[in-house]
Amino acid sequence: MQTRRHTKVTPDWHRWIGEALANGSAPAELLATMKEHQFDERVAREAIADSVFGGVAPPPSGDAQASDFVSRLPAGHVIHTPDRDIRVLVRVARPVIAVLDNVLDAAECDGMIALARSRLARSAVVAPDSGSNTVMDIRTSEGAYFHRAESELVQRIDARTAAIMQLPEEHGEGLQVMRYGVGGEYMPHYDYFAPDQKGSAPHIASGGQRVSTLIMYLDDAQAGGETIFPRIDFSYVPRKGQGLYFEYAAADGSLDPLSLHGGAPVVAGEKWIVTKWMRERAFAG
Repeated sequence: MQTRRHTKVTPDWHRWIGEALANGSAPAELLATMKEHQFDERVAREAIADSVFGGVAPPPSGDAQASDFVSRLPAGHVIHTPDRDIRVLVRVARPVIAVLDNVLDAAECDGMIALARSRLARSAVVAPDSGSNTVMDIRTSEGAYFHRAESELVQRIDARTAAIMQLPEEHGEGLQVMRYGVGGEYMPHYDYFAPDQKGSAPHIASGGQRVSTLIMYLDDAQAGGETIFPRIDFSYVPRKGQGLYFEYAAADGSLDPLSLHGGAPVVAGEKWIVTKWMRERAFAG
């Protein structure tokens, strides 16, 4: 007889997660313990992510309707940019998500990987309390950061992503390339800065809140490595040259907790991505 998995995390378990993290336990250790106690893995990951990253709790049923989060993307099946047309393959209303084709060509994908290889370093996350970039095992990738327009290829992608995301280039953070090897993952998290965490203040002060993300896939992951949105049961399988666009900040400043997302563990091969984040205002990227 198959054991039924827990699909809700009680206040006592939330308290345990917070205390364990405060005492230095690694998120991976907490996940293993919760799985041993028959928690559904997705539910456990989400609860741990909420404790690590904070953010907005899921809204009660009926609150924050989809109409509150209106996409910046133009309507239709094609987005026109200065140098190519981008095909829209899939749209999701809430959270705002779009799967895009023809974002990068094969030469651009290979070129970004080549530029990044010699600059890769262990990826960090923003620490909730201090705001500093901190290495944590919730994100097991290597990354390389590129200032805006630092090369012809980077400048071309900066201009194209700005046109896709419908915001000025100056609002964009620099491109960040990330490589995930076998077992590499990024546990569910928010891309926006949690307003109730003091570590967010210095980031919001420089360029304002993050409002949207475009993940561009530089290779076809052999197995695993999906980008997941656990609160809506949405999963995207990496495909070279495509992009996954999503938004999480409404015009009134509301933040969408349904944008919780993560990178599933890579099972075979490598996963390479390059990400563009956009801010409310001009950012010194």
